[in-house]
Amino acid sequence: MNNLSATYKGLITGALMILVSLGIYFLKKDFDNALQYVTYSIYIGGILWTLFAYRQSGDEPKNFKNYFSQGFRCFIVVTLLMVAFTWMFLKMNPGFREEMAQHYRADLESKKNYTPAEIDNMVNTAKEYFVAMLTSMAIFGYLIIGALVTLIGAGFMSQKKAA
Repeated sequence: MNNLSATYKGLITGALMILVSLGIYFLKKDFDNALQYVTYSIYIGGILWTLFAYRQSGDEPKNFKNYFSQGFRCFIVVTLLMVAFTWMFLKMNPGFREEMAQHYRADLESKKNYTPAEIDNMVNTAKEYFVAMLTSMAIFGYLIIGALVTLIGAGFMSQKKAA
């Protein structure tokens, strides 16, 4: 499997993350639990798989730039897949938006700092931007995690000489 490109490794990693995410959702009916870290572990594992495979390949000089390039190709594909999954999942499950709106309304009412009209306006605005907000959070979250893991992995691997 070492002959797979970093892009294909990203596709495999992203597909596994989507399958695990769906499995967690259908088992727990909620994404807000500790099992979500399994998907992040798969993400980190996919990037490390890409870096280790590159290390053992006969390709190009083994320097930081080339390691980072390989990791980038993997994590950018995973990010695209997970963002598309997040957007489609939220569009197909409008109940999440309503659940968020109920929790947000209860939170605002408990603070007793807003009039009912202000609360209604704030809740309606949050509902309107719910999908865009969570999709944006997914984009930045996956990009930051992927860049950090790739940066650290490339830094370590470029310091060690391949056997």
